[in-house]
Amino acid sequence: MITLKEALTKSKEELNALKVEMEAKAKEGGLNAYIDFASAGDGVPILIKDNIQVKNWAITSGSEILQGYVAPYNATVIENLKAKGFSAFGRANMDEFAMGSTTESSFYGVTKNPHGKDRVPGGSSGGSAAAVAGGIAIAALGSDTGGSIRQPASYCGCVGMKPTYGRVSRFGLASYASSLDQIGPITQNVEDSAILYDAIASHDEKDSTSSTLELVSIAENLDVNRKLTIAVIDNYIAEAGQDIQDAYANTVKVLKEAGHTIVHKNMGNTKYDIATYYIVATAEATTNLARFDGIRYGKRVKGKNLEETFRNTRGQFGDEVKRRILLGNFVLSAGYYDAYYVKAQKVRHLIRDEFNTIFEEADLILSPVAPTVAPKIGSSHDPLEMYKSDMYTIAINLAGLPAISLPVGKNSEGMPIGLQLIGKAFNEQAVFDGAFSLEQAINYIK
Repeated sequence: MITLKEALTKSKEELNALKVEMEAKAKEGGLNAYIDFASAGDGVPILIKDNIQVKNWAITSGSEILQGYVAPYNATVIENLKAKGFSAFGRANMDEFAMGSTTESSFYGVTKNPHGKDRVPGGSSGGSAAAVAGGIAIAALGSDTGGSIRQPASYCGCVGMKPTYGRVSRFGLASYASSLDQIGPITQNVEDSAILYDAIASHDEKDSTSSTLELVSIAENLDVNRKLTIAVIDNYIAEAGQDIQDAYANTVKVLKEAGHTIVHKNMGNTKYDIATYYIVATAEATTNLARFDGIRYGKRVKGKNLEETFRNTRGQFGDEVKRRILLGNFVLSAGYYDAYYVKAQKVRHLIRDEFNTIFEEADLILSPVAPTVAPKIGSSHDPLEMYKSDMYTIAINLAGLPAISLPVGKNSEGMPIGLQLIGKAFNEQAVFDGAFSLEQAINYIK
């Protein structure tokens, strides 16, 4: 598959031929990464996660409850893509309402990892990552609430980037946890990621959380020779598998040899990350998904009375969505709100402050993305084990920071291993420069 940078030089006729080729490859590949091949017009084709509104497309968030819904407008990122010469092309499979780490909970069935079809591609943006890694999409958009861009990119051996919260408009993104969600690029390499990031980043008056800080092109200023101070969090790595630890140690060595300065740090609040995230995220999810009742939104399943209609309609949610709605209702309920939700928000501030303390001495932080490589399909029976797989990604969303995952090696079974570089809020340039330098130095072979 040609790169995004190369595609920008192609004619309209060549791009139309490429779309035909992509559609044929997707149907032959057997990954179940694409849901359908709807096109929003001319331009370089970009695969779109099924929770981002594209006018006149069926956008369903991978859920049965939204079957039959057709988007009446474009998300801001889609308008931004059109203005920059890109075209929305095809819907990508995903975990239902972005609630999952494997893309197994989709109404459309399981997506497979192109590096091993018995393995999950990660989630929730598993379709986006599998398509890019499998050579059936030039690039894709995903959304990241607790690692849902970076983790599937790591599992599939491609590049996934989560922008600073507020840098990319959330208008037109189906809400999961509104204070955590961010749209970002999934690409074949770091330079393509910078190009797609530049295309979607903007201030948006339609999004009350959108930043007004000045935007400067990242791709035009990429500096592979920039020397950075990179923090290694020593107590982060202990719970990762040995293959992840080995890849991490090798990457630190490569970064040193490339001329970057390595500083060693510890973080004390990491043990609270998962609990804090799943309190905040489920509380917000409960509120956001309350609208899907068959009266305001959602495919109505009629009952004998209003209560039965509610039950039948909301019974269309999958098990994981129901679980998170129940958790959210519990932490927001009388008698538990202060004990859980208020306390989690306080810990969230502590997590952000700890990152900021490290950034007083470092430009970036190097971290694992996941404690293991992609697990086998059907192996994630325990929800708590699935939640633990987010242990390295969720703190970045809680703190609202930018981060990028890129492949640094493979394990003995040939499964990709990704690591992430985390940056200061709104310092995407350092994140991309560090990733570009690492990508060139590590020379990952697909």
